[in-house]
Parts: sequence; C-alpha cells; structure tokens
Amino acid sequence: MSSAFDDFELKGHKLENRFVVAPMTRTSADKKGKPTELMGDYYERFAKGGWGVVITEGIYTDQQASQGYENQPGLTDAPQTDAWKEVVERVHKHDCLFIAQLMHAGAQMQHNEYTDEPIAPSAVKPKGEPLDLYGESDGWKEPKAMGETEFDAAMQGIIGAVNRAKEAGFDGIELHAANGYLLNEFLSDHFNQREDQWGGGMAKRLKFVEMVVKAAKSAVDDDFIVGIRVGQITVTDPDYQWPEGEDGMIRIVKGLKEAGVDYIHTTDTSVDRKPFKDGSNSTLAEVVQDFSDIPVIVNGGIDESNYEHIAAHYENGLLAIGKKALANPDLPHRLKKGETIEDLDFAMLQPIATLENEWKWRDEHDKHVK
Repeated sequence: MSSAFDDFELKGHKLENRFVVAPMTRTSADKKGKPTELMGDYYERFAKGGWGVVITEGIYTDQQASQGYENQPGLTDAPQTDAWKEVVERVHKHDCLFIAQLMHAGAQMQHNEYTDEPIAPSAVKPKGEPLDLYGESDGWKEPKAMGETEFDAAMQGIIGAVNRAKEAGFDGIELHAANGYLLNEFLSDHFNQREDQWGGGMAKRLKFVEMVVKAAKSAVDDDFIVGIRVGQITVTDPDYQWPEGEDGMIRIVKGLKEAGVDYIHTTDTSVDRKPFKDGSNSTLAEVVQDFSDIPVIVNGGIDESNYEHIAAHYENGLLAIGKKALANPDLPHRLKKGETIEDLDFAMLQPIATLENEWKWRDEHDKHVK
C-alpha cells in the first residue's frame, strides 16, 4: 500500500514525499507586482517544513487584463522576475520543488493596475459577489467578449510568463484552469456562450486551453514541468458543474494528455465529493487516474485523518493541502513525528488574507501560548 511519505518522481524530479502546498491567494506583493521579502519568508517556511512541492499563489501574466487582485504578484517584466529569483533560491535551499501557478483573472477581476475592463470568453459576469477576503470591490464588472486581439494578448502573456518563470529558476509552471479564472471560463457553459470555434460542446470549449498547454510545452525544455489545475466550481459559485458530467471531464483529461501536460491538479470542495450531475460515482481525480497515466494532484479537504487513505487510493498522485498547511507550515514533519496538528483559525486571514495580517495573528498567538 502506497504512503504519503513514499518517494515520488514527477517529470524526472525526485520528491522525498507526496505532500504539496496548494496555491493560496495572499495578495502580499508590492504595488508593482514584485514579490516581497515577507513572501520569501512565507514560501521558505513551507520548504523548511518538509513539503515535497510548493505551488505559488496565482501569478498574473500580462500588463493588460490578467491581474485579478490588488497586490497580486506578477511575472510580466524584469523587476518582477528578478524578485522571484530571490524567493526561488530560498525555497531551493531546502530541496523542495517550486512551481509557479500562472493565472489570468478573466471575468473575475477585482483589481487591476493596468485596465478597468476585464475580458472573458463571453460578456458574462461571474455569479455572486467578489470576495472581501482579497480586498474591497464594488462588484463584478461586465467583461468584454474576447476578440482576436484579446486572444493574442492572453496567449502571449501566458507564454511570456512561462519563459520568465523558467528564467527565475522555477522547476515548472501550473496553468490555472480552475476556480472561475480565464482558462476555466472557457470550459464553463456559464462564461463561454460563444458560437464560434471556441464555444459549444466540451471539445470546442477545451480548444483554447489545449492550445495554451501546447504553446507552453513548446516554449520550454523537456525537464521543465507544465502542469494544469482543473475544476468545475468557481470562487463565488461552489455548485457549478459542467453539463456533460463525467463525460466532460473524460474529454478534458484525454485532450490534456494529447496536448502533453505533465500533471493534472484537480480541485473541488472535497476529495470525497461526487461532483457530477449525471450520477457518476467518480471524483475529478478518479477520472484522471482511470482514463490516463498522467500524475494527478488531489486537492480538497485533505487532513491528518484521511491523508494516508487518499495516498493509498491515488497511487500515481500527490496530495495538495491548503488550510492545514497554513495552520501547520511544517505539517509533513508533524505528521511523521506524530505531533499535534493545529486547525486553521480564520482570524489569521482577517480582515483580508495578507501575510502581514497572518504574521500579526501569529505574534499574538505566540504571546498567548507563552
């Protein structure tokens, strides 16, 4: 039976365990999108804590419409890239794989330094309201439906960010096609109501995502990891599902495999949730495992009570953990030693989920503990 503490190989990279820090929005870069020294402390803390892989928060990819949050980090120019180099060096000191998650906000744009007009596959707003956790907002704006100019800008921005991620020293990138951001919007029949080659059934809705994967793979050497995060739910619509049900996910998995992706990171509200309307008993991660040989990163509700069960169930999988990682940056060490595992106190993320607020909480918490 496989264990979460087993060695794992990902695209030729040797991992000492199967624990992954899930990407989490922290809105703590400077105004110009450069990662800060505090961000270096944050990511290095996980590397010291024994994680096999750390995936960054979503990084915006162009100086046009990709930024989604105030103080979000970018990979769009030399100053941002140089600042990331320092963070990468700190993480690599601890033999930890470091992957940059590349994100285009699409319609889910709460703040952007470069434009007031979001873009999306169609002129459709997200459901619900923006999250105050990531900064104040007056509500969603109606996005501009993408034309040829916007397609070119989005693609060039993503591939430029892929190249800058490699220059910064990252081991790979993860394309963000989950949670309602641009690439996910193409997969969604809510956001994607196009009647051209980019819209319609899942095969057409997947087409732009496949193109981005192929372009990213072509831009880098074979040892550079190109992964993707896929999910149905969005930041403000936790109940959304593809109309095609499990067949839609099967089509996505087969398309991404053909495009050459190195892993698929699935996300849902729980690793035990059965997410399809069509009565399927499969999870997203199970579809990846059942219909391909692509490594899967499993995400959603993994904790100290179930991690070994999940590791055994997904033999070709890694375990991405968010909330428990924030509460226990050294979670792999704690689990191995049988030490106490803390629950996340959401006061750590108030009033917004910045690292500065987290550090203030930790200072107060340490005083009370003492």
